Amino acid sequence: MDPVILIDADACPVKDECYKVAARHELKVFLVANRLLQAPRHPMIERVLVPQGPDVADDWIATRADAGKIVVTADIPLAARCVKAGAFVLAPDGKIFDDASIGMALAMRNLMEDLRSGGAIVGGPKGFSPRDRSAFLSALERCVQQARKRRTPET
Repeated sequence: MDPVILIDADACPVKDECYKVAARHELKVFLVANRLLQAPRHPMIERVLVPQGPDVADDWIATRADAGKIVVTADIPLAARCVKAGAFVLAPDGKIFDDASIGMALAMRNLMEDLRSGGAIVGGPKGFSPRDRSAFLSALERCVQQARKRRTPET
């Protein structure tokens, strides 16, 4: 069975890149959001509209994450849940989350949240760049190849 791409879509800046890679590899894409988003009309792209509420889209994605899934998200707690479930997980900037990196990513997220809430840091993350887009495409391609190898039965 081919890998599937699950996109945490509300604020994802690389949806078009996901569609292109998915089309090249003939992979199913689930665009998960709590509002209706534009997406190409294609039988391999499915829009999943979840109810409003905290973590509803995250829960939908996390309950379906497994070794045959590639999850695209900038949400670190969701990434941690999906890594734990065995999915390939990558951020829109191309950073791949795995067992070795997710603990540090969670710690940094929590530290930055504490610093922001205490007023020590103002502002948000850096802007999304063409370099980030390129890194994402490379990382997604690697994840597709690795997921295919993982799903291929030994002969």
